[in-house]
Amino acid sequence: MKEEKLSVNENILKLTSLIGGKPVSSGKQLAVTSPYDGRLVGTVEMAGLSDTLAAIDTALKGGRVLTRYERYSVLDKARTLLLERKEEFAQVITAESGLCITEARYEIGRAHDVLLFASMECLKDDGQVFSCDISPSGKQRKIFSLREPLKLAVAITPFNHPLNQVAHKIAPALAAGTPVILKPSEKTPLTAIRFVELLYEAGLPTYMLSVLLGDTKNVAEALVQAPEVDLVSFTGSVAVGKRIAQTAGYKKVILELGGNDPLIVLEDANLDLAVQLAAEGAFRNSGQRCTAVKRILVHENIAEEFTKRFVEKAKEYTCGDPADPKTKVGTVIDEQSAKYLEDVVDKAVSRGAKVLLGGKRTGALLEPTVIVDVPRDAQMVVQESFGPLAPILTFKDIDDAIALSNSTAFGLSSGVVTNNMEHAIRFVKELKVGTVNINEVPGYRIENSPFGGIKDSGLGIKEGVIEAIKCFTYVKTFSMPW
Repeated sequence: MKEEKLSVNENILKLTSLIGGKPVSSGKQLAVTSPYDGRLVGTVEMAGLSDTLAAIDTALKGGRVLTRYERYSVLDKARTLLLERKEEFAQVITAESGLCITEARYEIGRAHDVLLFASMECLKDDGQVFSCDISPSGKQRKIFSLREPLKLAVAITPFNHPLNQVAHKIAPALAAGTPVILKPSEKTPLTAIRFVELLYEAGLPTYMLSVLLGDTKNVAEALVQAPEVDLVSFTGSVAVGKRIAQTAGYKKVILELGGNDPLIVLEDANLDLAVQLAAEGAFRNSGQRCTAVKRILVHENIAEEFTKRFVEKAKEYTCGDPADPKTKVGTVIDEQSAKYLEDVVDKAVSRGAKVLLGGKRTGALLEPTVIVDVPRDAQMVVQESFGPLAPILTFKDIDDAIALSNSTAFGLSSGVVTNNMEHAIRFVKELKVGTVNINEVPGYRIENSPFGGIKDSGLGIKEGVIEAIKCFTYVKTFSMPW
């Protein structure tokens, strides 16, 4: 499994799909290259249909059932190992994703918290007790509930958080005692496979987890459609998510899809705070977050002053070599994605929008871009722009702001900057989204809080460690005379 050391600055990682800890030997390899300079950073041995079926069989055969304390111990040990190898994992994330090294290091901390909170949940009782004599027709009995693990779950993860998205699916499943087959993005598989290896090292029985990379039909589609699978948890595009919902069959489906999240700046807002939140929300992680600020909605009376300050703040987000600690914005995932973003900017400009800062592309590098006078029906406003674009739109009043915010097909998160509690409460009640953050970026959360969207952002099923553990189990009840 390990032919080279973890650092990818000087070495090429040679990894493989793993079926219950055992490497596959298909002879087909996936080459993983850096979005920044195109160099080869790793290879992955690919899986075929027979490997997919073998992974399902391995999980179903299983082995000794882990106690709650044993599950806790594995996740807690993995947390410790991850911290010990923080820099090594960060280097891999940066090399294969193009995210700047500071973002990669930050992601390690988030994944650590996922493991921490998941391990803590292992030690909590998840049952309830119901007395049956509370009704005239009741009896002297008590009903007890407990949660049982599913027999098998599939996790399909995206490229934009190569470690944390994987941790957010695997850790809750393992905490629940549910075996998992992981299918990570082919664009960032190295981090995912290394994380699986780390869990094995932490003591996880290998039958509990496999990781497969391969042809979509023979791996992803085969897993989604397999009747032996109880649950599919997917994070990614709307189109793929809807296809999964249509083809998965009789099983649980958790979909965390796109976002078109607004930051809404009211007339009474603290402008220094608003500018800071807008910049952090739009440019962190190269803008490649479902909860990134995709639209900045500003009251027309303060738009000029906000824009002036925001342009100056945006200049601080330097774009360049992601391995340089001074770089704040690395690449997007590949040159094709950067060209798409460049195109949506050009389309907006052709309709009267003005680029005040950035907009230039070099390969997969796209400068943080501030755009004003963007039409409300422009592609970059209506659809999700997965990159460091910051379109500024104005609104007349609260009614207009709410209507504009709710006008897209998405409903994931939102941020509202205001010092007026009455206004804040109205946004909480009327925005059609899964999360409303007051005086904070749309994406703010902790790793165990509920997270998820509605409309084209998802089915309303929440992730976050606590809610995810519930999804990876089913409730069994029993009653006894009492």
